[in-house]
Amino acid sequence: MSTLFGQAASTGGGTGNTTGDISKDVALTSPPDDGISDVKFSPQSEHLAVASWDKKVRIYEINAQGGSEGKALFEHEQPVLSCCWSKDGTKVVGAGSDRAARMMDLGSGNTTTAQQVAAHDAPIRCARFVDIPSQAGQMLVTGSWDKTIKYWDLRQSTAVASVQCQERVYSMDVVNTLLVVATADRYIDIINLSDPAKFYKTIQSPLKWQTRVVTCFNDGSGFAVGSIEGRCAIQYVEEKDSSANFSFKCHRSQASHNTTNVYSVNAISFHPQHGTFSTAGSDGTFHFWDKDAKHRLKGYPEVGGSISSTDFDRTGNIFAYAVSYDWSKGYAANTPNLPNKVMLHAVQADECKPRPKAGGRK
Repeated sequence: MSTLFGQAASTGGGTGNTTGDISKDVALTSPPDDGISDVKFSPQSEHLAVASWDKKVRIYEINAQGGSEGKALFEHEQPVLSCCWSKDGTKVVGAGSDRAARMMDLGSGNTTTAQQVAAHDAPIRCARFVDIPSQAGQMLVTGSWDKTIKYWDLRQSTAVASVQCQERVYSMDVVNTLLVVATADRYIDIINLSDPAKFYKTIQSPLKWQTRVVTCFNDGSGFAVGSIEGRCAIQYVEEKDSSANFSFKCHRSQASHNTTNVYSVNAISFHPQHGTFSTAGSDGTFHFWDKDAKHRLKGYPEVGGSISSTDFDRTGNIFAYAVSYDWSKGYAANTPNLPNKVMLHAVQADECKPRPKAGGRK
């Protein structure tokens, strides 16, 4: 059977085999020159945005054979920490250490320059486009180490609204009207975008160590949290669903009889069709999981370096993962020989499908 990248689908010896194959994964052409902080696929086409510590956001086009070509690039004044796409796929935003968010309008044919569309008093850690029910057109929301999130109408130079958080923003995600903001000191702020200027709910992370990433479920009913201590939590927004909340250990290795190496969970991505999800960490591995069955679907071999960011394309057929230093061991461990690359994994038929539900089970 012909599949993405022109290769036959492989089940790896049937559904009972939980070890995945990365031998046919394809490297992105001309990757960044420094650490890769974020990768995001367009919601409308096979284009991938890549944000890097080399102060650039690059946009690549991916073809059916897994080949890639750089199509556009814009620069910040300091390292870029986040990137995102507008819903129509015409605009790309980068945000970073220069305390600014900058937007390139690809729809205008521009491929080299970006305009500043947001500013904070400290580095901007996250940026996302949002649909606010009371507003016409998409807005941008930015989360910063200045302990605020701000909403931006891209036609104006000042923020429409600013919300004070408890601490520095470390991660942020949005689906439909659910905006989730994770900060230092393990706070997680939940916002209903129907009332975007206030917190719908604030909780302390169910994980005992620093939050590294938060990612919303596809249906907006909850979110997954990853911590620096090799754990992931599944958390629903509403109290009526709290019985389905749980956490589990991941990204750990047995060093000896009584010693376990514990790694940071750096990235969580949900499959756009199946609702299953991936985790990736500083141990250099990624795994696919079924949250409803509480089951690991596939685990993959170590890829040769920490995985700093991941994303599925709009069809769920491509899984992109960035192999790059994640700063988990401080600046002294960032040596020149560490890899900086983005790999494209062709998702095979059985890899991300949820487990069949047992009769009568919900």
